[in-house]
Amino acid sequence: MTIKRIGFAYNPTNDAAAELRERAAGWCRMRGIEQWAAQAGEFEELCTNLQTTDVLVVLGGDGTFLRAARAVIQIDVPLLGINLGKVGFLSKAEANELEAVLGKLVAGEFSIDERMALEAAILPAGRPSGDPAHHALNDIVIARGALARVCRLDVAIGPSHLATFIADGLVVSTPTGSTGYSFSAGGPVVDPLSRNLIVTPIAGYLSAIRSVVVSPRQIVRCRVVDANEALVSIDGREDIPIAVGDVVEVRALDRPIRLVEPKGAQPFWDLFRHKVELLPS
Repeated sequence: MTIKRIGFAYNPTNDAAAELRERAAGWCRMRGIEQWAAQAGEFEELCTNLQTTDVLVVLGGDGTFLRAARAVIQIDVPLLGINLGKVGFLSKAEANELEAVLGKLVAGEFSIDERMALEAAILPAGRPSGDPAHHALNDIVIARGALARVCRLDVAIGPSHLATFIADGLVVSTPTGSTGYSFSAGGPVVDPLSRNLIVTPIAGYLSAIRSVVVSPRQIVRCRVVDANEALVSIDGREDIPIAVGDVVEVRALDRPIRLVEPKGAQPFWDLFRHKVELLPS
């Protein structure tokens, strides 16, 4: 794969990201490589430019990466994160490695990881609405709103009823998102190259089921049985209000998201150990 045109998606609220964007643009100009830049949340602009782009480089933290990933889910272009956040599970390099990583891209010194994404449909009163599906790289969360009152959620895996959770909500996560909200809610960390859905209640009350890992061939259905306020959160970037009786269906997206793995990048399990400091070094 030859890299001739690079896109940069950045966090406009981060001064360091703007500085990094200028460094990246200068590096490309010096080497005659075409480049462009857009804010990570500018979905339409990203999609337009991605059609003639070889790789999209994200300058920011995990939130910026997930906003940019929305466009890549639509237009299949490899994605690479340069971390400017605190944790950066989704990034493969730090800001001080920018020029070195760009050099590896242009030299072809990288591989591609395929990551599973999610598709969610919201069914008002359990009936199809005709609205477009929502896509996420990390997770779909069905949760209570601003009021500190639990929800009652009926959850099914395919044709089988799993449980009625009395909880703050439910996380349906990809393996990539298993280190995020799902992990905080007590879910397992799953190898990011696997294809599974991780279903985890948030602060479940007297629940014997803490978290389950589901085949990508299954559909997870969550019906809101009782809630004062409830919403669906798509990768933490978009919150959609839903009502009692509404159903959220979540399934694996057939086409994977392609993430760039630069040569010499830290393996996932080493990254996990260093980032969360849970495993002995």
